[in-house]
Amino acid sequence: MIRPTNPVQAWQAIVEGNRRFVNGEPAHPRQDIDHREDIAERQTPFAALFGCADSRLSAEIIFDVGLGDLFVVRNAGQVIAETILGSLEYAVEVLKVPLILVLGHDECGAIRATMDAQEGKMNAEGTYIHNLVERITPTVLEAKAAGFHEIDEITALHIKDTIQEMIARSSLIQSRIQSGKLAVVGANYALSLGEVHPLQVVGIVE
Repeated sequence: MIRPTNPVQAWQAIVEGNRRFVNGEPAHPRQDIDHREDIAERQTPFAALFGCADSRLSAEIIFDVGLGDLFVVRNAGQVIAETILGSLEYAVEVLKVPLILVLGHDECGAIRATMDAQEGKMNAEGTYIHNLVERITPTVLEAKAAGFHEIDEITALHIKDTIQEMIARSSLIQSRIQSGKLAVVGANYALSLGEVHPLQVVGIVE
């Protein structure tokens, strides 16, 4: 594969890779010894992925890509933090990725914990688990005020809120989008089907 150099090419590579995975026809590209040695001194990923840390979202597998293809940043519930923004800005400014994919998934545990907390049913002792829930709480409240009560509806809204916060807080990402050098796609991953469904696009990908 020739490395995608613009948002359209990068998104197409993501879509085609996921299609191979869903169809059970993965190519397992760029995972051999020779390629591993070729990229040892320099990485040139074609996209950055900010996703949930869920163990079922193995990015290189579900998009059928190889070593050095994706710059992956993950935490539970894909919650924006300064370290996340710094990592994504590094991918954009230094590594020159033309695409950021914000990836959530159905039945997200972090979203479920936040919903449970609102109902007084959350059972967790960890201080930073509670901090994570607090960061997602505004989206849950926003969703309920809009009449959305299902977890996947709330997850979709959280993905969009995450993109909005990322762009609002990073002037670098804003400027790259405005220049046409970068696009951001928010998508949801269906665990049982293996399919990735785009929910929001900022920039041009087709």
